[in-house]
Amino acid sequence: MNTGILDTGFFKVLTRVQVSVKMVLLIITPLLVTAQVLLRYVFHMPLMGIEELLLFPIIWLYMLGGANASRERNHIICGILSLYLTKPKSIPLFNLTRTVISMIVSLWLTYWALWFFTYSLSRWKLSDLLYLPMFFGESALFIGLLLMTLYTAVELYDYVQVYRKGV
Repeated sequence: MNTGILDTGFFKVLTRVQVSVKMVLLIITPLLVTAQVLLRYVFHMPLMGIEELLLFPIIWLYMLGGANASRERNHIICGILSLYLTKPKSIPLFNLTRTVISMIVSLWLTYWALWFFTYSLSRWKLSDLLYLPMFFGESALFIGLLLMTLYTAVELYDYVQVYRKGV
């Protein structure tokens, strides 16, 4: 069930930004890997630091992929309990309960990611070889979890509406 909140202006822009960032990262990542393979095995001149550089787009892709799964509601769920629900009124209650638990866990993880985000910003650690600010990679945790929490809140709103109509 989707009430259409994700089709409104703010969420459309947010989705476009996410898709654009993912596409750029999906182009950069294989280019870096290809450059490393060519330099190492064809030209026998390995460029140190590409593996370190790859950490940044990979963590961003991982977290944006999780946010995308949350937005599309394609995240992994345990569907065993739903097989035993026979009453039509129990399914909306189950979905609502499951989403409330997801929201609690998401808020908890986002809280700790915010703490890590502010810690990373205050320390401004540098990578070992290229001396790149680690903040750019570490900030993906907070932003990704924040997006997941936002999409879980929309899902919770949708299930509350379904539960209200069903009762």
